[in-house]
Order: sequence, then structure tokens, then C-alpha cells
Amino acid sequence: MSFMNLDALHEEADKIIARYPVSKRSASLPLLHLVQEKFGHISDQAVEWVAAKLGLQPINIFELVTFYPMFRRQPVGKNHIKVCRTLSCALNGGEALCEHFQKKLGVGLDETTKDGKFTVSEVECIAACGTAPVIMINDDFHENVSREKAEELIKKYAGS
Repeated sequence: MSFMNLDALHEEADKIIARYPVSKRSASLPLLHLVQEKFGHISDQAVEWVAAKLGLQPINIFELVTFYPMFRRQPVGKNHIKVCRTLSCALNGGEALCEHFQKKLGVGLDETTKDGKFTVSEVECIAACGTAPVIMINDDFHENVSREKAEELIKKYAGS
């Protein structure tokens, strides 16, 4: 899919960039959100497109895409389960929780279930160390996630 041929995206991008007259670079994150909203993930082509729109090097955009856990590099299922893997979560059962999600859903890391409903990923800090382990499902934040709570969440999101 070519981003360069999508006039609607160019127009929306130009409107976003116009909000940052002092520094076009400040539009980086909003443009990445726009691309992901339209295409479901941020491909290498999208990274290059955003960089070109802002007059930056692709590495400047790639750094953002790989740092922030809300950005996806590959298409994911309808419900993207992101399990924090940093120290507080790891010490409080995050790794076992991630394995539980994978086993329960029958997928490996960054794989999508056959029905397209779930993808399980590990992410860097979700910034809630005091309530570890924490996960995000899509944009929903969940703290103190036990195996029992994980089961409830799978049921809840399977129906959505």
C-alpha cells in the first residue's frame, strides 16, 4: 500500500504540521498516530514518508517508533495485549503472565490468533511500576494483573 498516493493522508498531515509553525519536528508523534490510525501499523515506508514530510532523516522517526510502546511495526490482532517486561513487572510476575496469555491464546510473542482477535507482545515500561504487573490491551490500561484477571480480560475482549 503506497502512502504517497493517498491524498487524504497528505491533507490531514499538512493540517497537523501547520499546528507546529516553529518546529515541524514537533509534529512527529501526531503524524505517527495518524499513520497508525489509518493503516494499523507503521511500516518502513511510513517512517520514510513521515521523515520526508518533516524534512528529517528516517532514523529520527524510527527512534520514536521503536521507543514508544503504543506504536506498532507490524499489523496486529483486533486486541493487542502489551505486557510490560521491565524490572518491576518482571519481579511481580510479568514474564509468567505473558507466558500465560500466549499459552491461553495459542500464540507466540508478536503472533496473532487465527481468528485475528489477539496479538501478545512484550513492551518496555508502561510507567506503573507500583502496581505491577501491568498490561495494556489496545489503549486500555490494566494494573495488578493476575492470571485470574487475565482470564477475565481475555473473555471480555474476545466478545468485543
